[in-house]
Amino acid sequence: MTDTPEASQEAVIAGYQALLARSERMLVLAREADWSALVDQEADYVQQVEHIAELDARHSLGKAAQDRKAELLERILENDLEVRRHLMQRRDELGELIGTSRRQRDLQRAYGNAGAQVFKAASRFGQGPM
Repeated sequence: MTDTPEASQEAVIAGYQALLARSERMLVLAREADWSALVDQEADYVQQVEHIAELDARHSLGKAAQDRKAELLERILENDLEVRRHLMQRRDELGELIGTSRRQRDLQRAYGNAGAQVFKAASRFGQGPM
């Protein structure tokens, strides 16, 4: 098969279309909070971006193909922005959970033994745990 300019342009555009499809899958996963599947997709996404960059560097595009590429890129970037928003929200949630866990741990360290002593004293006086 010869590598005609038309075939080369089609390969580049097909690469961007495939990347758009992957970014749409990633957006669905982010909306569903399926973080492990999203991470799996991200590794493939990065490889796909590198492949498209190589194709893009080797082949020049005509006006129509450039316009189509711009449309696809705009949609890919919109998806990427929304995925990032979901990831930032998740990061904030995890930060809050970590902060709560630390506070609980610190309280347990500070009052853990004192709380156990109160419980033991109540048992000795026949009151038992409340």
